[in-house]
Amino acid sequence: MTRQFPHAIPTRNRREFVTDAFCGFGSLALADIVAREAQAAPANPLAPKRPTNPDRAKAKAAVFLFMAGGPSHMETFDPKPILNKLHGQKRPAEFGEAKYQFVQANATLLGTKRTFKKYGQAGIEVSDLLPHTAECVDDMAVIRSVHADMVVHSAAQYQMFTGRILPGFPSLGSWLLYGLGTESKSLPGYVVLPDPHGALEAGIPMYGNGFLPAVYQPTHFRTGPKPVLNLDLPQGVTREDRVRTLNLIKGLDQADMRPGDQELEARIGAYDLAFRMQTEAPEVFDLSKESPKTLEMYGIGDPITDDYGRRLLLTRRLLEKGVRFICPVHGGGPGNLQWDAHEDIEENHLRMAAQSDKPIAGFLKDLKQRGMLDSTLVMWGGEFGRSPESQGGKGRDHHNLGFSMWMAGGGIKGGQVVGATDDIGLKAIQDPYHLRDVHTTILNQLGLDQDAVSFLHQGRRERLTEVRGKVISQIV
Repeated sequence: MTRQFPHAIPTRNRREFVTDAFCGFGSLALADIVAREAQAAPANPLAPKRPTNPDRAKAKAAVFLFMAGGPSHMETFDPKPILNKLHGQKRPAEFGEAKYQFVQANATLLGTKRTFKKYGQAGIEVSDLLPHTAECVDDMAVIRSVHADMVVHSAAQYQMFTGRILPGFPSLGSWLLYGLGTESKSLPGYVVLPDPHGALEAGIPMYGNGFLPAVYQPTHFRTGPKPVLNLDLPQGVTREDRVRTLNLIKGLDQADMRPGDQELEARIGAYDLAFRMQTEAPEVFDLSKESPKTLEMYGIGDPITDDYGRRLLLTRRLLEKGVRFICPVHGGGPGNLQWDAHEDIEENHLRMAAQSDKPIAGFLKDLKQRGMLDSTLVMWGGEFGRSPESQGGKGRDHHNLGFSMWMAGGGIKGGQVVGATDDIGLKAIQDPYHLRDVHTTILNQLGLDQDAVSFLHQGRRERLTEVRGKVISQIV
């Protein structure tokens, strides 16, 4: 008998049974594999993890002092006496071309009114805008040859934090949390301390976890005396009441949760973390127990430096509790409230430096005296620099072809300058380093290999450094 419709008649022997049911056997095998993987998965994805390159791991945590808007390298860490000599003239052709947003074709070069002085044993030149930070140069490696791809704030900010010029990719902080977990059980592993003046052009996605599981997203603390609202238990609610409430919520969530539901798992974890923060975090946020000497070191009490000083002192206290990555942002809201000196470079940078210089120096000195700087990588910089040409006579436009950043602590060889821009600060010409090289160096100092810290997304193994970066070997 010929079986034209095999499923319409009974199976007659073992061979026919296997033929008809082979997909079912595959499903059973797949179910077993999934179950085994679920059992093997760590109970806590944020648990501390061993670095992929433990021999290179010099830092346990990282802090990015993000100067939003783009501070001028010519006014901070990259003196250009030739630029002053050419002030008011057209850019000489031998320096090449640059693309800007607002600089007009007939614009002339703009010299700087800042003066530079040598500091530290290495004699590193630093602007008079930053006299307090300059006292720490022996712990800093200044990179004068950073370059990036974009001159628009949003795209440049995405690239600074995520390595890509488009939103939707994980930020540096999320990658570090993914690769290393966190040592803190009562606080988030990745914290952003935004500027009180408002959001930046790239918005929340620049700090986000992108396609990484939601558990690696950042926690944004508020500005002011209460970084986190509602930390105290409501009146009449005991700790035991709160535990019962959390257990009920967790039970309801888990009853409806599908295996591998990362969003719901992250939400359950957030409830647990919020409860732990209610019991332990208030002490971290209470700066009143700090000594008057420490408060003065950060500029707390001075209306000009009080806000950023408080956020940097909170940063130190978060580091002491094992938080992995912290980004205290300086500059926020529209235009001139950032380091975005389109109209008047002098007015803008004098104001912004006055707010941040003393707190940053206090932060570095405090970490060092507490023995924390060796294990904490500190970075400073904006999404780009400023143009050698003037915009409107007194301002500078965005500039991505060459600008300055610095790193300190975390195994960085301080007291040195790496790379150089040309005589007018237009382009990085000596040892140029792309932002992906900066990212690779950060990963390296925390013991992470850029290839090992990756995530399969839409069939492609993604990583922070996109194609491939190189470690800035001179500074490590």
